[in-house]
Amino acid sequence: MDLVTTGYGFEFLFRWVHFMAGIVWIGMLYYFNLVQTPFFATELGGQAKSAMTRGLVPNAMWWFRWGAMFTFLTGWMLILMYLGMDGLGLGDGLITRILTGGTLGTLMWFNVWFLIWPAQRDFVIKNAVQVAAGGQAIPEAAAKGALAGRMSRTNTLFSIPMLFFMGSARHLESIDNGSRDGIYWLLVLAVIAAVELNALVGVAPGRQKYLATVSGTIHMGLGLTLVLYLIALLNS
Repeated sequence: MDLVTTGYGFEFLFRWVHFMAGIVWIGMLYYFNLVQTPFFATELGGQAKSAMTRGLVPNAMWWFRWGAMFTFLTGWMLILMYLGMDGLGLGDGLITRILTGGTLGTLMWFNVWFLIWPAQRDFVIKNAVQVAAGGQAIPEAAAKGALAGRMSRTNTLFSIPMLFFMGSARHLESIDNGSRDGIYWLLVLAVIAAVELNALVGVAPGRQKYLATVSGTIHMGLGLTLVLYLIALLNS
């Protein structure tokens, strides 16, 4: 009965749900970006795009956004539990590593619920349904679809360092900032914000090319992971 009568039992349950929801979320994210989007760019995919957008995409987006929501909620429940257990607190290396992954995950959740899903629901999917029924195309659909695509690929990019820091929480104790935690967070948040803003509003004109291909997105994700890891090492 330890599973439902102790703090550690509840921690395990939240972690279990967190893992399952995260697998659904990131699995759908990788499907969209590694499989579906490249397929739509082919001749056959272009022919199937309207039908898939009307039939498959709404269902896939349901699992995508709710996987994100449950991952987000259980993740922050776990963080709050960690802060109350074993004397852990802000500034502790384990908490810093978890919060780094949690910060990336939270931004990814925000992108899903407030940028990607509204653009898909109100413009891309709605446009496909209207046109298939003989109606007029929605003028903003292309631009909103492009925004949703950029933010989805940015989430793919962010998922690489997010998973690195989540995995490092209990397995990479060399990242331990201690009294230099403030400097660490200043640098980390600045780098993450720059990547997010560049994808969102194009603060660096012509420098969104890394989001145009699967390989560019993955390489940028690996590069961001290295940058954040080096920041952590230099501030340890």
